Order: sequence, then structure tokens, then C-alpha cells
Amino acid sequence: MTERFTKAAARNIFYGGSLFFFAAFVSLTALSHIYVVETGTDHKGITEGVARGKHVWEKHSCINCHSIMGEGAYFAPELGNVWIRYGGDKDPDGARVALKGWMQAQPSGIEGRRQMPQFNLNEQELNDLADFFEWTSRVNTQNWPPKVSG
Repeated sequence: MTERFTKAAARNIFYGGSLFFFAAFVSLTALSHIYVVETGTDHKGITEGVARGKHVWEKHSCINCHSIMGEGAYFAPELGNVWIRYGGDKDPDGARVALKGWMQAQPSGIEGRRQMPQFNLNEQELNDLADFFEWTSRVNTQNWPPKVSG
């Protein structure tokens, strides 16, 4: 290679590479936006109860122990599909009763198991949290988590 790498060649590589990666970034962002709008999220299903349930989730920092749709801590089970695990797709009323009963029965007191604290949620907060879990079960997560158990 007798030819030198000149400043002009370096500048062209820099600008060409920058332009290429900027175009790739914009394309991937647009593709993600289209996916979320068309298939990813149930925007119409966001009710007042779902919004209040998310507020309960945030107020009690549930994400410090649990993950939801793969985000959060892995100390306790994934909750993005808890509605399905409790049979909410087949019997919504039964799943709601089971979820509320589970949260009211904490801590379980079983020796050697991790314990969920008792948050003393009122009936409205429990219903709102169940609404939030029902809504998250309808989000298209592309089969994440891979195991139903979370």
C-alpha cells in the first residue's frame, strides 16, 4: 500500500459513517414506533383502574423485587404474566379473587422462603393492581418471559 491515509479520506469516512449510522438509528426508531403502535400495546385498554394500579405498583416500589415484562429486579417472580398464571384468561373473576387473596395473605411465613411484605392495600388498590396486571397480560411481549412461571 503505497497510498497514504489522508485527512480528506478520514473526513469522508467519518461523515459517511456518521450519516450511515444516523440513518440506521432513525430507521430502527421508526420501526419500533410502528410496531408498538400497531401491535405492541393495548392503548384502548388503559382505563382509570389500570392507571391507578400502575400508581400502586410505583408507590410501593414493587419493581425493587419483581420484574414486569423483563424489567426490574429478579428477587421475586415476574408479574407481567401473573394474570395468565392465575387463570385470568379463562376466569377473570377467579383470578382477581386469587390475586387479591394472595396479596392479603402476605407474608406467608413459610420457613426458608422469600417473604413479600404486607402493604395493607385497601380494596380499591387491590382491584386497581389487578386491573394493571390484567392489562399487562395483553401487551404483546413477543413471548417474554420464555417460561410461563416467570
